[in-house]
Amino acid sequence: MASFKVNIKWGKTKFDNVLVNQGEAPEVFQAQLFALSGVPLERQKIMAKGKALKDGSWDGFVLKDGMTILMMGSADELPAAPVQKTQFVEDMSDSQLAKATDLPAGLTNLGNTCYMNATIQCLKNVPELKQELKRYNGQLSFGGIMANPSDAVTISLRDLYSMMDRAADSFPPIMFLQVLHTVFPHFAEKTEQGVYQQQDANECWNQLVRMLHQRLPSIKPNEETPAAEAASKPASMVDQYFGIDMKSSLKCDESAEEPETHSTDQLYQLSCFISQDVKYMHTGLVSRLKESITKHSPSLGRDASYTKTSVINRLPAYLTIQFVRFFYKEKEKVNAKILKDVKFPLNLDVYELCSPELKTKLKVMRDKFQEEEEKVAEKKLKMIKDEKQENGNKTETVLPSSFADDIGSNNSGYYELSAVLTHRGRSSSSGHYVAWVRRKGDEWLMCDDDNVSNVTSQDVLKLSGGGDWHCAYVLLYAPKKLTITE
Repeated sequence: MASFKVNIKWGKTKFDNVLVNQGEAPEVFQAQLFALSGVPLERQKIMAKGKALKDGSWDGFVLKDGMTILMMGSADELPAAPVQKTQFVEDMSDSQLAKATDLPAGLTNLGNTCYMNATIQCLKNVPELKQELKRYNGQLSFGGIMANPSDAVTISLRDLYSMMDRAADSFPPIMFLQVLHTVFPHFAEKTEQGVYQQQDANECWNQLVRMLHQRLPSIKPNEETPAAEAASKPASMVDQYFGIDMKSSLKCDESAEEPETHSTDQLYQLSCFISQDVKYMHTGLVSRLKESITKHSPSLGRDASYTKTSVINRLPAYLTIQFVRFFYKEKEKVNAKILKDVKFPLNLDVYELCSPELKTKLKVMRDKFQEEEEKVAEKKLKMIKDEKQENGNKTETVLPSSFADDIGSNNSGYYELSAVLTHRGRSSSSGHYVAWVRRKGDEWLMCDDDNVSNVTSQDVLKLSGGGDWHCAYVLLYAPKKLTITE
């Protein structure tokens, strides 16, 4: 069916040129109205020429291009007298507890879409990303998605985060799923039973980052930054806040005369490969910095053994690490899972993975961390006679966590765990994905689709694997902030 642009009249407010496609479910159109007005789907009453949209069907509801549609409904819940007796916390369900404790909105599983929901919740924990999305202009046009897919993904994610911040309860991310399926048709593949197939959450993560990279411009440096430095800045804020610069050297093991070659690459995540010897994430990361490969040798005229050595030459503010837990089994034709227990830290130091040049730059801030830690230790050992006076006179200053000439970088090599995306099951194309995001300090949230609940750091550390419980799959580390107390 054809798409139309209609005008929506809602009380004294009017929304012009809203796209509606009657070839899609009415809920997609209603989700757009929710994004514009804040009126939840269940409270919307939509009328055209005296007829109301009913039962999630377009039957009998005829639309024409440019016509005006009336919408009634309140964006805020109307006050009502209490009809239930007081409930105690221990008697509440998960959804009731979420409301009572002011937990953020969850996302309804629309049929094996937990991979998408978990990815969205993890990336939402990056405040700079949310801020840049808010600044992004544009309105979603379902008819033009494939003409500019990265624009459609960016707009729909912006609108989804806006709705999540305003929602009082969990809701279905219908619009975003529709865009995701249109831009990446393989995510819309269905099983023989007619339901969506489970997809790989890390693939979804990478695809979203790639789309955002194309649309979100870089954050400009301060005016005092020299023009030469400003001209060298990356084109996207994704490069600034997620980009990892790697420097590699390649040396032929069988020819001393063949010169060593050098290369640079940009990544958006590090890979932690899991072998029999890997018990800690740090070990898995280090093992990939020096590896043996076989390639054609121009000096020998044949394939030869090479040693590839890599170091990190630029650290982003947000460091993404993927645990390579899946491998393809040819016989079963499935991505089987490595369940091995691999420990990961709440506080991460990647100094030893960096190039000598970067280590020199990092040392300035690392020394300040060390100085502040020594001050704190001395204060703990010292008897403070008037604690109230001491606390009342002290001031706290949070130092920048990026280099002055490199917005979105990490200037210390120190990180704090911000989010963990986990998988439970035996295959990437089955099982269940969940997001675990840090709220503040030791407070974390488990975002299991529409169920959001409080957990602690100790609960998160139990996600290291070793059985059929949730295993860490993608980890997101945020920069560790240094607060100077004076």
